[in-house]
Amino acid sequence: VQLQASGGGLVQAGDSLRVSCAASGRTFSSFIIGWFRQAPGKEREFVATINRSGVRKDYADSVKGRFTISRDNAKSTVYLQMNSLKPEDTAVYYCAATLTFMPTKSSGYDYWGQGTLVTVSS
Repeated sequence: VQLQASGGGLVQAGDSLRVSCAASGRTFSSFIIGWFRQAPGKEREFVATINRSGVRKDYADSVKGRFTISRDNAKSTVYLQMNSLKPEDTAVYYCAATLTFMPTKSSGYDYWGQGTLVTVSS
């Protein structure tokens, strides 16, 4: 499966932004999708993950209550709605896919998109 993240940009603190991950190739609905982010000088960290049907979701504590992951299998797309953005949310956001369980570690994912930059100004 090929993944393409998009929708990043420059926003102010408190704003909202939605990033998307479009997939092509193998059957999208077979994959569990995760979002990760990597800030400058920091390690890549888990943000959210969603199961095949979209019913089960898991979030990092740092984004719970502010971010929402969702998917539209008919459009082969996963979304990450980000509300109440903070400067510390500034990072390159990556989507990733796996056929197995719902990992929260990057090593659990087999396919990665190229990332989209989100910058939150204070």
